[in-house]
Amino acid sequence: MMTKSKLNRVAIAVAMSVGLSTAAIAQETSSGIKGSIVGPQGSPAAGTTVTIKHEPTGAVKVVTVGANGQFNLQGLRVGGPYTLEFDSDTLDDKTVSDVYLQLGEPLVLNMALTNDATMERIQVTASQMGADVFGQKSPASIFNLDDIQGAPSADRDLKDIIRVDPRISISEADGEEAIICGGANPRFSALTVDGIRMNDSFGLNFNGYPTVRMPFSFDSFDQIAVEMAPYDVQYGGFTACNINAVTKSGTNEIHGSAFYDYTNDSLTGDKIEDTDVNTGSFSEKRYGVNVGFPLIKDELFFFGAYEKLEGAQIFNYGPYGNQVSEAELQQIRDIALNTYNYDIGGMPGSMPVEDEKVLVKLDWNINDDHRASVVYNYNDGFRIDQSDSDSTELALSSHFYEVGAKLNSTVASLFSDWTDSFSTEVRVGHTSLTNRQLSLDRASGFGEVRIDRVNGADVFFGPDDSRQSNEMDWNSTTAKLAGTYYMNDHTLTFGYEYETLEAYNLFMQHTIGEYRFETIEDFANGLADDVYYNNSAGTHNPKDAAQRFSYDTHTLYAQDEWTLDDLTLLFGLRYDKYTSDDKPAYNELFEERYGYANTHTFDGIDLLQPRFGFNYVLNDNMELRGGAGLYSGGNPNVWLSNSFSNDGITNIDTYRGDFDLFSAEIAGEGRLIYDPVQDMYDEVSEANPRLGREPSTNAVHPDFEIPSEWKFNLGFTWVTDEDYIFQADIIHSRKQDSAQIVNVAWDTENVTYAADGRPVYNYDQVGVDSDGDPVVRHYLKSDLVLTNAQQDGKSTTISFAVQKDYDFGLDVNFGYAYNKSEDVTPMSSSVAYSNFTNFASSDPLNPGLATSNFEIPHRFTMSLRYSNEFIDGYATSFSLFASRQQGRPFSYTFDRINIGEAQYGVYNALLYIPEVDDPSVTYGPDFDLDAFNEFIDNAGFKRGEILGRNTENADWYTRVDFRIDQELPGFIDGHKANAYFVIKNVGNLLNSDWGARSIGPFVSAPVLDASYNSDGTYTFNEFNADNTNQNGYFNDQSLWQIRVGVKYSF
Repeated sequence: MMTKSKLNRVAIAVAMSVGLSTAAIAQETSSGIKGSIVGPQGSPAAGTTVTIKHEPTGAVKVVTVGANGQFNLQGLRVGGPYTLEFDSDTLDDKTVSDVYLQLGEPLVLNMALTNDATMERIQVTASQMGADVFGQKSPASIFNLDDIQGAPSADRDLKDIIRVDPRISISEADGEEAIICGGANPRFSALTVDGIRMNDSFGLNFNGYPTVRMPFSFDSFDQIAVEMAPYDVQYGGFTACNINAVTKSGTNEIHGSAFYDYTNDSLTGDKIEDTDVNTGSFSEKRYGVNVGFPLIKDELFFFGAYEKLEGAQIFNYGPYGNQVSEAELQQIRDIALNTYNYDIGGMPGSMPVEDEKVLVKLDWNINDDHRASVVYNYNDGFRIDQSDSDSTELALSSHFYEVGAKLNSTVASLFSDWTDSFSTEVRVGHTSLTNRQLSLDRASGFGEVRIDRVNGADVFFGPDDSRQSNEMDWNSTTAKLAGTYYMNDHTLTFGYEYETLEAYNLFMQHTIGEYRFETIEDFANGLADDVYYNNSAGTHNPKDAAQRFSYDTHTLYAQDEWTLDDLTLLFGLRYDKYTSDDKPAYNELFEERYGYANTHTFDGIDLLQPRFGFNYVLNDNMELRGGAGLYSGGNPNVWLSNSFSNDGITNIDTYRGDFDLFSAEIAGEGRLIYDPVQDMYDEVSEANPRLGREPSTNAVHPDFEIPSEWKFNLGFTWVTDEDYIFQADIIHSRKQDSAQIVNVAWDTENVTYAADGRPVYNYDQVGVDSDGDPVVRHYLKSDLVLTNAQQDGKSTTISFAVQKDYDFGLDVNFGYAYNKSEDVTPMSSSVAYSNFTNFASSDPLNPGLATSNFEIPHRFTMSLRYSNEFIDGYATSFSLFASRQQGRPFSYTFDRINIGEAQYGVYNALLYIPEVDDPSVTYGPDFDLDAFNEFIDNAGFKRGEILGRNTENADWYTRVDFRIDQELPGFIDGHKANAYFVIKNVGNLLNSDWGARSIGPFVSAPVLDASYNSDGTYTFNEFNADNTNQNGYFNDQSLWQIRVGVKYSF
């Protein structure tokens, strides 16, 4: 929301009656200048020649003012400086110099030429013109090169830049830092760099990137824009927010820099509140170089950037020492080694990780009317994932896996001015990505083991079940052809865009197996509560279940921007259509049971998206903006992929419950947990499951519509006479056709109800056995369908900000945002079954609206920057960022309760709070009723009701980062060096109780062991007070760290 320039009213007054504003049009990689030129009496200065020169490259564009006094130029590089010369045959010539252009914020320059020779030369800049605080039609933030280079960024990531906007939270999501815009799922945002989409097109990552970290060098940024609701029709592919960045270019001068920074375990905190954190012994270094220079002066330019991280991943073991003792862990270790011949691994404080990035860019000034660029980007990096590390989960190192990705992308763009009134943009891009998810202990051949209920926590070891067979790659090709035509007061934009996505996905869980034990004692005795084994029918070769599919997206759009003195109106339509020739393998039994085929995809789905925006100048110091529009996109393609990978034919999933491993025949070499149970192996080989036990199927409902979202906005900007900038916005969103996964194998015709009012489901009858008895779908077989929810979510974000740049070198920015966000399901997983089960509810098929997992109710931000030359000629700069926000929402639930046949052993059933003397509840002999009542009273829960989803929040969190940068002399005149250090999370450095980021449980806090009785009542067996606490911390955001570095610029 807040930007980093101020409106200089004095400059405007001096600038010979120059009326200045901006019009936010969506040139994703460029900017522009347009305006009206009149004479002293206000008549059009027709025939005036406007020459615009980009000083760094010498590029020149010339345009003639039309009969109506208008001139327009698009496709200009962002940044500057630019010089504008106005040459008239009848009026005095004028020059405007040192003009800088903003990304997506073209400059509107309305000038009155005079005969006053004393006003011959004017020097103004885009910041003096207020180009980034005035003229917007929608809520956005724009960050220029000074913002990027001056930010206290410990991670060298754009997250450290855009977090200044209070509507944007950098929060924890499954162990990763995710960009959450206005309380929306981070998977629903879009990221474009130099016009090519760089978000996670497939949908595996929580961080929103296609790769493990930001896929391009931090030093390659020129400008970044974050748009919450851009009404320009060229913006699509998101419903949360659009993050748009452009990279630097070469110029006529050789310029660049090199950097190196370093940290280690001695420069990193090791305590969060009362919890000691073993970070291990590690060092982490980053280094890189970027350089730009002319290949042919004024014509062809090169820019390149290289960056490498040789770092460390710090781990979290929340339940250890709180719920799981060292003695219990050693007992598990001894049993695994002596009984199962397996080393479960340890709890390393950290492990090494790497990341490497390369960017190469060529810019070609073909002539005055045509400009082209080509950008190549490469990234390869990995991190280590603990897999199961929430506040009630303890994972040992044998359970860890490497998450990595290699990305290659290329984009070519051509900007052309065919006449003074017509310009075009042509862009072609290609991106390919290879994803890897490799268990660190995959060579052992051991399966996954999970021991439940160790004082309320679960202990995991062995290769993760979802990484036993997991391969994925995708590639995307995009094309864009857009034109802009200027007709009097109208700017007409129209275009066509095309994207094709091809994906290869091998994902099959349990191909070695997963074994769950209720207790440590059961583990010792080989008594498994659950055993899972999956593989390809008949072959036991997981690759047989791999699928390759593709689909295309076609987009058409048109809009009219109409300027009426102080009012600018924007009207537009965007049309998206999806096509595909690929279908999942046909499952005849699925269609026979449910009345439609499992072969439906997104083929033929389309959506018309109207847009409207306005900007109204109330007076010289204040303007009003707003609009409404429909948006679609950001929907992970992995949801579609699930129906290809789980067709109910190839992937055979087998299960055994309450199983004695010691008395069972084991396949292969007969090694327990290394080799599958023989009769489960045979079940896959025969591929002829019994009635009701057929493999699980995923499908897309034939009436499925692409989810979309209406956005409505109203905001204002006010600049006081003292140059304080106040901004406020309200954004309201209404979801449309929200996505939901439902289990169609549940019986919805014969629903009963529990005493607390929740529905109780059983499985559908699928036939009868040889005795004529009914057979229902097995409770561990799921026929999951991607459909649209019966209700749609909504969100409201209200934000305020104030900014002041003082003449003595201090820049100050304060912001606050309130967010209320509701949805039906979070849809936060790449697995259909997880999307059906990984949220708390009292009715899994019709969960209703509830607080979103991604709601950030309150967030405050502060940014301070100060620079001064304490040593003549060498600036000392200080920058500080601080934020305070409410923690992540979470729910209280029952612990692995059986409610009917369909909900078996679930931990996502919302907790019922009984009356003091409630006939619906009886208490077991060991139930601590006093502690439970104290828990209810302290929380203020209303008795006699089922708790809502996400009614609780993790603790408030405060984060302060600080940077000091000192300029030093370079080795050559014109060069300079910088020494700097960044302190991440200053609060934790000063006091271990400060700066702690508590993690609310991922799905729920299962606080109560209970039994559901046949008469619809409950028996409360055990209250687990430990699970009411937030035992976990997000170490990456909780521990302090100091980075020291040097930079040399030339």
